[in-house]
Amino acid sequence: MDCGTSMAKYLLFAFNTVVSIIGILGIVFGALMLNSIGTIEVNGQVGFPVQAIMPIILITIGSIVVFISFLGCCGAIRESVCMTMSYAVFLLVLLILQLTIVVLLWTNKEKFNTAMGEVIDKAWEQQSRESGVFEAIQRSLKCCGKNGVSDYVLLLQTPPPSCCERDDCLNPLNIYGGCRSKFQEFMSFSTDTAKYVGLGLIGVELVGFIFACCLANNIRNYKRRNNY
Repeated sequence: MDCGTSMAKYLLFAFNTVVSIIGILGIVFGALMLNSIGTIEVNGQVGFPVQAIMPIILITIGSIVVFISFLGCCGAIRESVCMTMSYAVFLLVLLILQLTIVVLLWTNKEKFNTAMGEVIDKAWEQQSRESGVFEAIQRSLKCCGKNGVSDYVLLLQTPPPSCCERDDCLNPLNIYGGCRSKFQEFMSFSTDTAKYVGLGLIGVELVGFIFACCLANNIRNYKRRNNY
C-alpha cells in the first residue's frame, strides 16, 4: 500500500481513538451529572427528575460516538472499504442530526425556555405535589412553589420542608426561590453547554468524515490497481 494510504489509515485510527476517548468522557460526565441530580421517589416508584434529560441525552450521544469510532478504527486497521464507508455514512448521519439539534436550540431558545416553564406550570396546576411529584421536584431543584413560597401562602397552605434549606423554614432566608425560574435557568445553562459542545463535535466529526472518504477511496483504487 502506498505511503499516502498508509498515512490516512493510521491518521484515521488515531483520530477515532481520540474521538472514542471524548465519547467515553462524555458518558462519564453525563453519569456524574445524573449522580449529582439524583433520583426521586413518587408513590413508591424511583426515577430521574425532569432536569435529568440533558445528561441522559449526553450519555446516549456519547455511546453512539464510541460505537461509530470503534467501527472507524476497525475499518482503518482491516483496510475494509465496506466498514470504512459504513463508518463515514454513520458519521454523516450523526453530524447532520447534531447540526439540526444545535440549529434548533440556537433559533428556538425562547420557545424552549417557555416550554420548560410550562413543564413546571402543569405540575403545579395539576396539584401533583399532593402525590409527591412537586415535592420531589422541589427537593431536586432546591426550589419552592411555582414562582415562590407565595404560591403556598395564596393557597393558605404551609410550605413543606422541601421549600427550605436544611428543611428549616423558620428562617425566611432559608426559603428557596420559585421552581419555574430555577428550572429554566438550569435547562438554559445545559442547552448552552450542549450547543457549544455540539459545534465542537461537528467540527471533529467533519474531519473524520473527510479522512474516512479519502481512505476508502485510496483503498479501493489500490485494490483496483492490484487486480490488473
